Amino acid sequence: MYRIRLFAVRHARGFEWIYTRFEAVMVALDPVFSRLGYNRVERPVAVVERALKGLLFDCRMCGQCVLSSTGMSCPMNCPKQLRNGPCGGVRDGGFCEVRPAMRCVWVEGWDGASRMRGGDRIREVLPPVDRSLEGSSAWLRASREKATALRAARDAARTSMAEAFAEARDIEPASAPLAEEPSSAVNRGDQP
Repeated sequence: MYRIRLFAVRHARGFEWIYTRFEAVMVALDPVFSRLGYNRVERPVAVVERALKGLLFDCRMCGQCVLSSTGMSCPMNCPKQLRNGPCGGVRDGGFCEVRPAMRCVWVEGWDGASRMRGGDRIREVLPPVDRSLEGSSAWLRASREKATALRAARDAARTSMAEAFAEARDIEPASAPLAEEPSSAVNRGDQP
């Protein structure tokens, strides 16, 4: 597992590309998930998520995946489960003080983030882990949040357009006034 995890970090840019496309598909499936019920699809999606992310990233299913922010290195693999950067015990060569045979998760994370287009997100401070979400699907949660935000933005745009249109109709005359005809277009009786 450890070698596959290191492979994922070394190929963080490719996994970032895959994740971006997959996330778009999950957001597009929001109407289907909503119709079926998110509670119904939670278990099957979580099983698939656990298998894939467990194999590739040694995922602990915390329910709040931050792989795209941490260079595809899961911070939950840290023996101290530090969510925001390495502790003060990183040894020479970037090895962990608790598990000396393992490189520090955050050293690997910085390495992976340097390969990613959105790698600067590793500098953002992450919220602490919410233990009540353990075992749940981070994929469903993230896609549902993005779909809700997109729906809210779309509704806000429609509302503002409708309000602006109604306001324009109030100040617009019912019929447009006619402009004066240019003299060259006026039909004169003295010309044959």
